[in-house]
Amino acid sequence: MEGLVDAAFALLARVGWFWLAAFLFLGFPVLAVALNVVKQLPFMKDPNQPPVVFHLLPFFGSTITYGMDPYKFFFAMREKEDNMIMGGKLSQVNAEEAYRNLTTPVFGEDVVFDVPNHVLMEQKRFVKFGLTTENLRAYVGMIEEEVEMFLSFDPAFSAYNSSGKDVWGTFDAYHAMSQLTILTASRTLQGNEVRSQMKKMFAQMYEDLDGGFTPLNMIVPNIALPNNIRRNKARKAMTEFYMNILRTRREKPSAETEYDMIAALKDQHYKDGRPVSDREIAHMMIALLMAGQHTSSATVSWCLFHIAHRQDIPQALFQEQVESFSNHDGSLRSPTYEELKGLPILDSIIRETLRLHPPLHSLMRKVVSDLPVPYSLGSAPENRTLVIPKGNYVLAAPCVTQVDPGIWRKPMEWQPSRWTETGNLAAQLYRDYAETCEKVNYGFAMISNGTDSPYQPFGSRRHRCIGEQFAYVQLETILAVIVRKLEMKIDHVPSHNYTTLIISPQKPRSINFRRRR
Repeated sequence: MEGLVDAAFALLARVGWFWLAAFLFLGFPVLAVALNVVKQLPFMKDPNQPPVVFHLLPFFGSTITYGMDPYKFFFAMREKEDNMIMGGKLSQVNAEEAYRNLTTPVFGEDVVFDVPNHVLMEQKRFVKFGLTTENLRAYVGMIEEEVEMFLSFDPAFSAYNSSGKDVWGTFDAYHAMSQLTILTASRTLQGNEVRSQMKKMFAQMYEDLDGGFTPLNMIVPNIALPNNIRRNKARKAMTEFYMNILRTRREKPSAETEYDMIAALKDQHYKDGRPVSDREIAHMMIALLMAGQHTSSATVSWCLFHIAHRQDIPQALFQEQVESFSNHDGSLRSPTYEELKGLPILDSIIRETLRLHPPLHSLMRKVVSDLPVPYSLGSAPENRTLVIPKGNYVLAAPCVTQVDPGIWRKPMEWQPSRWTETGNLAAQLYRDYAETCEKVNYGFAMISNGTDSPYQPFGSRRHRCIGEQFAYVQLETILAVIVRKLEMKIDHVPSHNYTTLIISPQKPRSINFRRRR
């Protein structure tokens, strides 16, 4: 033994510590990759474990490939579709466990994914109570006013206000629509108190809070990074801001009808009789603002890019409004909620944009108990059951069916006409599914129970987006007013930016415009 030790030290003395360190530094990554590959060889796999997508790098796996282009990754790896994740049992797959680290530091405690699912369903019922048809009707006029003011006074547009000027300007569509959607949401859902502070303290609080919405926080939510420190400070300040609104409204009730969500939430009770606390209301208001802002701003931006790129579309949209809303003097009157829903070209544009650009390409669940998965390999007649162990995460991509060439004709092309043309298989499949699928009340509304629809931009079942109706009102009104006011053109539609939580357009994101004469 002593001889071996002496020989080892003699070797070190001969090659030097530096070269040994260099060997370890270079050799360890190679060894790690080699062991990772060996572990994935067929004879090394546990036959009861789910198959793993082959990858070279340990720990990181396919994360980089997936993150750079999720759609390419999904289509390369997909062998079949099922509803194991979206339609899975709560006792097996859980959304709250998957998203809590990301959302709770931003929204606050005791709401959304920081509560058990049955409580979340009750909170969604409270929100649904605020999205009445009466409120949605009132929102159309409010949003119209906000859009007109924005196009008149925002610096990107105000320089081109002179009548008769045949001058083209440019605006960053995503930046402008991010501002506009938060203004319209604050005027409608959030209330007059929030809207009046939007260009003062509230705007900075929102920006700081939004900075905490990063993928890193799904893994380490409370790491003391500067953006997280600002996030925590902003959430506390915003919570107090909403609670002060509630206190003031209770102390000095207004004689005017309040159409915002605060009015809908402040007198709600859970099924056990407990009233919703002011702090819970404040956190729900934060959640509504943050969750809806990114999805709406991204979607309306994608709509504008496609409208500006297809010069036949803007004129068709404008003519649709001329035929529906013309006054005797040739001007266009304000649309109503019901009239906006009856514009087929506008509706098709929104649907087609959501098909190609769904805000979320991936939906995650955490496996909370061992999950059996029926599995067959190719055409082999024998079936077996694999088990995904508790503690793992599973991911669904229902958006893949929205661009599946087996369902949609020319799936990667933006063709709004597919939603109205006779004989379009995919659109008919969606309509048939919507009409025939069993509806289930998950505690907040009657929702389709299935997950087989080829079109699910707002999710499905108990986790379907509660703000879908408001989103359509917001999108329809913003687009209708912009098309009335502006002519637009662009050479190409931007590519997807997959590095953000919501699929956003990559820069450059400018649209050329001039005032419609």
